[in-house]
Amino acid sequence: MIKSFYLLFIVLIPMISSAQIQGENEVYLKGDRIEAKFNGGGIEKFQEFVKGNFNYSKVKKPGKMVAAFTIDVDGSVKKIKLVEYIDAGSAAEMIRVLNLCPKWEPAKRNGKAISIEIKYPMVFKRT
Repeated sequence: MIKSFYLLFIVLIPMISSAQIQGENEVYLKGDRIEAKFNGGGIEKFQEFVKGNFNYSKVKKPGKMVAAFTIDVDGSVKKIKLVEYIDAGSAAEMIRVLNLCPKWEPAKRNGKAISIEIKYPMVFKRT
């Protein structure tokens, strides 16, 4: 009885440990990861899109806003949430802009598309 419990313990612990290696703090044990691309470029192309579509009159005071969203395996923007925001108006505007976002080229690992989460900060200063 104790031997079978010990064997079960030895088999289950590695399974439980490997099941927890995922999400935001994912550890890549095999293969190279290629970052997601926006309109053929990196995050700077995405910044151009946001700046071109964001209505800055919605921001009433200086501060920082951080949006988090997932680039799905098909390149679509999903699971939009604001981790930090200034006020409801600026938050709603950021969500509106992210919903306008065209599809990205998804990130890849070992040549296979994977979903990733991006955290995108914006700082607003008084001019």
